[in-house]
Amino acid sequence: MEAINNFLTSTGFYLFTQGDNWKCLVMIAISCVLLFLGIKKKFEPLLLVPIAIGMLVTNLPDAGMYHEILFAGGHVHWDLFQGGVVTPEFIAEMQALGVSDAVLGTVAVGSTVSVGLIDVLYLGIKLGIYPCLIFMGVGSMTDFGPLIANPKSLLLGAAAQLGIFITFIGCRLMGFSGAEASSVGIIGGADGPTAIFVTAMLAPALLGPIAVSAYSYMALVPVIQPPIMKALTTEKERQIVMRPLREVSKKEKIFFPVVVTVFVALLVPSAAPLIACLMLGNLARECGVLDRLSKTMQNELMNIVTIFLGVSVGATATAATFLSPKTLAIMGMGVVAFSFGTAGGVLLAKFMNLFLKEKINPLIGSAGVSAVPMAARVSQKVGQQYNPGNFLLMHAMGPNVAGVIGSAIAAGVLISLFG
Repeated sequence: MEAINNFLTSTGFYLFTQGDNWKCLVMIAISCVLLFLGIKKKFEPLLLVPIAIGMLVTNLPDAGMYHEILFAGGHVHWDLFQGGVVTPEFIAEMQALGVSDAVLGTVAVGSTVSVGLIDVLYLGIKLGIYPCLIFMGVGSMTDFGPLIANPKSLLLGAAAQLGIFITFIGCRLMGFSGAEASSVGIIGGADGPTAIFVTAMLAPALLGPIAVSAYSYMALVPVIQPPIMKALTTEKERQIVMRPLREVSKKEKIFFPVVVTVFVALLVPSAAPLIACLMLGNLARECGVLDRLSKTMQNELMNIVTIFLGVSVGATATAATFLSPKTLAIMGMGVVAFSFGTAGGVLLAKFMNLFLKEKINPLIGSAGVSAVPMAARVSQKVGQQYNPGNFLLMHAMGPNVAGVIGSAIAAGVLISLFG
């Protein structure tokens, strides 16, 4: 009977009834909602589904796949990874760093931690590996031709980063620390890997809610952007026809990634890992002698890293950290970030038209957020509603890819300031 009793009390069904484990049921319900949005509604399914699965398994009591204590205080505790014993001094140090009692309560003094599968996978995020590899894949799939053909679009991509800094200020006023406000603000770049890269370095405790917020709102770009675009432009402006872009030479496309890598790395060294990987991927695409590597970056590498990234990020969304007032604030400020990012690009395009002989359709400014290529498609769709003969997609791709570079630079600035 004792053996049977021990078995029953060790099951997850029994553990759900103990202490605050009921919160895990709430997190499992949230993960099911994300699965519904990813599978049924097709909102960013390639990432929302792995994130949801990671969230699901990490909130199963005693599953032992992810241990927050190994990364408590924003550091990787290699001694615990290698079978080290949890000491009173370690607990005191973590308390001084502000680690919650809920996290510290998962281990007892004198115990060791059994490293789980996701603990190992999460190192790819904590060490900044996965976001950089994702950028390499993005670079190999991106044509920078529209940006090179119309350099003015670089300004629109920069203006769309307004959402990052407006949200940063708002979060500071709400009581977030500089590092936390930077991590929330970067959601405005509409670039999931960049948001994960910054958050893993500056505010790892917020990685779960920030990743869920970033990818959820990226999926909602076609819903969030059009009302803002229409509110800030007149019907006449939305009908502006832009002439076709000039053809960009192969030599220009090869020089561009090299020049951008050197310039950005010298200007903002903290952004060098992201920019270098982005441009390496693009150079492999354009140089003509690395077709095999380019295809690997676009397909096998991108797919494998996406799985590891999504599951690892989802696993950080534990009940102890996710179910808090800060999570609600992050979700709310995420909308603010996207809205101001969209508005910044549109308003700068309108301002530029005051001085340009050849007018820009302000709708392409909204594509300055780096949700590639979704934001560019939204500009095209809204433009054709008012002028069916207007084709803005390639023009919008200029600010769109500029937004990827802009968000990486903004991330580097924030890391330099608060890292």
